[in-house]
Amino acid sequence: MGLSPRQINFGGFSICVLLMAYAYYLQYVEGREPCPLCIFQRVGLVALGLTFLSMTVYQPGRIGQRIYAVLLGLIAIAGAGVAGRHVWLQNLPPDKVPACGPDLATMMQAWPLQTVIQNVLRGSGECAIVDWSFLGISIPGWCLIWFIVLGIVGVTVNIRASLAR
Repeated sequence: MGLSPRQINFGGFSICVLLMAYAYYLQYVEGREPCPLCIFQRVGLVALGLTFLSMTVYQPGRIGQRIYAVLLGLIAIAGAGVAGRHVWLQNLPPDKVPACGPDLATMMQAWPLQTVIQNVLRGSGECAIVDWSFLGISIPGWCLIWFIVLGIVGVTVNIRASLAR
């Protein structure tokens, strides 16, 4: 007998918590400040984790499970898009990397939200710096992998469970 959708959803939530815990470890223990794209990826991980947690606790019916599965998929796609953009920036030739801009807090104080989002997604020089990697993959690369894996697993498991009801 395999794992239930509830257990898998809790596993998805747990992975998001562990990834965020490691991100905070890197920030507050090792002193690596996140760039604006990193912060957007964190928002995506938190949203994904909260959706998994909500599915674990709430245990929606067939229609609710499908709605949650679509929501999981959309959050995972958005997170993968941001992470993919970050990976792309990190792989640009040095002469093509955009100039560094203001930090996220300064942008949030000075500009409307839509302008902030557009500027962050364009990326800046600080987003192109690779100062950590594991198995040759940078933090945004790992985020991209996790968004894809968690999105596929979450959507598949919950759609299948809704069809079995």
